[in-house]
Order: sequence, then C-alpha cells, then structure tokens
Amino acid sequence: MTQPFSGAADGASVTHEVVAHVVVAYEPPVSLPAELHYDRTDPYAVCLSLGGTPTGTVDWVFARSLLSEGLSRPTGVGDVLVIPRHRCHRHSVRIVLRSTAGAAVLDIAASAVTAFLQQTDVVVPPGAEGLHIDLDRVVAELMAGSE
Repeated sequence: MTQPFSGAADGASVTHEVVAHVVVAYEPPVSLPAELHYDRTDPYAVCLSLGGTPTGTVDWVFARSLLSEGLSRPTGVGDVLVIPRHRCHRHSVRIVLRSTAGAAVLDIAASAVTAFLQQTDVVVPPGAEGLHIDLDRVVAELMAGSE
C-alpha cells in the first residue's frame, strides 16, 4: 500500500509514502505510515520518516547508496542496516534502525523502495552527487558553529 510520488515543482526532491511493517517478536507486524524523502540539496542522503505516533514523526537520515545496495545484498554498519528480501517477506526490504534507546526492525515493500530510488536517480544520477553540493553553504554552516 503506497501512494504516488510527489515532488517539488522544480524536480529537486522526491517523496514517496509507504507502509512500514514494524516487526515485533512473537506478534504480528504492526503497520505504520512512513515516508521516504530525497532532496537534491543533500544529494547523498535519504530520509525515512516514521509517523503516526502521538509525539509526531521519527526521522532517520542515511546514505542513498546504503538503501540502493541493500536491495541486492545485506549492507550497513552501525545504526542502519538494509537487508534484501528477507526470508519471511520475500517481496520486502528489511531495515534495521538502532540507537541507544533500542532497535526497530521494519519491512517495506521492495517495489516501493525500488520505485523511490529510480525517481531519486532522475533528480541526481548516482555518481553525480558532488555536482549538487553547495560548498559555500556547507562552509558557512561549519563556520557558524565555531563562533
């Protein structure tokens, strides 16, 4: 169950609403609305927003390449792991999110992740991310933190 893409009028971003199935031990998965977002201003990253909670959304930002590579092989070290077509759900991508507060295991339809990544490739082709970084802005942000 996904909704179509939406994007900025200038084609600089992609948003795709998906359903994340939260895996709970010895219980049926819990469905949670989620959103995958990509923006040309941060060309190496994607954002996974988990919503529908009384306190709002929880955002996880990680490498677009991690999500892409995770479609074909287990990948990731640390806070985010992506595992393709998990044995229990062959048409999904498993994303494991870890923090000091604990871990969450999510299954998202592989077709939705693939479609999202194809749209991001239109905005910024893989390998061309460096052409879209505003180095002046990055330096200004770094310098602002040093004052």
